[in-house]
Amino acid sequence: MNRTEYAVVDIETTGGNAGTSRITEIAVIIHNGTEVIDRWETLVNPQQHIPLYITALTGISNEMVSDAPLFEEIAEQLFNMLSNRIFVAHNVNFDYSFVRHQLEEAGFKWNATKLCTVRAARKINPDLPSYSLGNLCRSLNISLENRHRAGGDADATAVLLSLLIQNDDNGEIPRMIKKTAPDQRLPPNLPPADFESLPQKPGVYYFYNAQKKVVYVGKAINLKKRVASHFSGHKITPQRQHFLRDIHSISFEVCATELMALLLEYNEIKKLWPVFNTALKRFEPKYGLYQYTARNGYRYLAVGKVTKLQKCIEFFGSVNEGVNFLRNLKDKFALDYRFCKYAVNTESEGIPIKDQSDLPSLALHNELVHEAIEFVTEIKPSYYILDKGRTNNERSCIWIQEGHFYGMGYIPYEEPITDPEQLKNFLTRCKSSSYTMQLISAFADKFPDKVNRL
Repeated sequence: MNRTEYAVVDIETTGGNAGTSRITEIAVIIHNGTEVIDRWETLVNPQQHIPLYITALTGISNEMVSDAPLFEEIAEQLFNMLSNRIFVAHNVNFDYSFVRHQLEEAGFKWNATKLCTVRAARKINPDLPSYSLGNLCRSLNISLENRHRAGGDADATAVLLSLLIQNDDNGEIPRMIKKTAPDQRLPPNLPPADFESLPQKPGVYYFYNAQKKVVYVGKAINLKKRVASHFSGHKITPQRQHFLRDIHSISFEVCATELMALLLEYNEIKKLWPVFNTALKRFEPKYGLYQYTARNGYRYLAVGKVTKLQKCIEFFGSVNEGVNFLRNLKDKFALDYRFCKYAVNTESEGIPIKDQSDLPSLALHNELVHEAIEFVTEIKPSYYILDKGRTNNERSCIWIQEGHFYGMGYIPYEEPITDPEQLKNFLTRCKSSSYTMQLISAFADKFPDKVNRL
């Protein structure tokens, strides 16, 4: 093949993701950069039910595909048509993911360089109101017949490709079809400028949907590299495909250190609750240490589930963590085991004590419980961590108040500090949690020279 050839592809499917849906129709148009030189299309029996709403959109019914060839029967012909050609489609990653997945299932290992006509049109015709295939055809006077059928959409995409090649005065398409071209991997609705503006620094990034709502928050040591990793690979899970389609813009905030980025990420997730964030949503303490006084006057210590109506002495991420903590506390203060309740409903009085003949002195026992509670509350230190800033003209500061994350911020180097309490004026208040304190405590243990005790 002496010149670049393109395989313009359009498919119809039973649903929106390649992992669980199947192709019902496919059209391939071979284009040599100037004109169409070959064309092929066929219905495909998907071997699964076509939903009614898909039939309403495409006109393809279960009856129409009942006698159509299976994908395995057309796989070799399709593979030969696509091999050594640029794979072109409108929103290319959608079509590519289906074709690649089903070819692989049929035993054909296939990869191709991709060209997205949505992205190419944005670059070559940047001022159009919309880049959907239907609206592009109206704007550029392209005939579009048999809309939402593979053949009709592929024919229109081939004409669009011809116009884009003719009007590509700046050589955008040759740059795009390079395998290393980064914006070829970007989600179809994401402006390349958003990605290009990302610095290679630590920080937090935000993905927004079409309504400008944050749908994902992440942290990074290298913002550009981390964001790019979201768009690489060939995962075809429904969640990933929905995720990529929903990204319409990106913003970011540079942080001085990875720890600052981790803390900001957690607080932003808790504040914004983005739909695609799942991992950090689970970092909520589920159990706590409680104390209560029974009707007989004895004070109890109990580990139970966290509720909004009861005040905890201490929080735990798991029941085992809480049970072990209470056991150690019991041993340290020689508490009677009958007054320590493990993972029970703290609104009750726990297990009744049947044998009350050898109960400890009420006053002595309650004093021991009081000392144990004081020990738990008093072991929480106050300190602040000073570290490098985002620039050489500032320092970062994280403040811990009595074992709780108070806030963080940046202090100008030239700012005279005579009293550590002045640092609080530069800090943004943050919500403390067991997760953030785990992060900060681990850092303080690893870098004690950066910790200033109060």
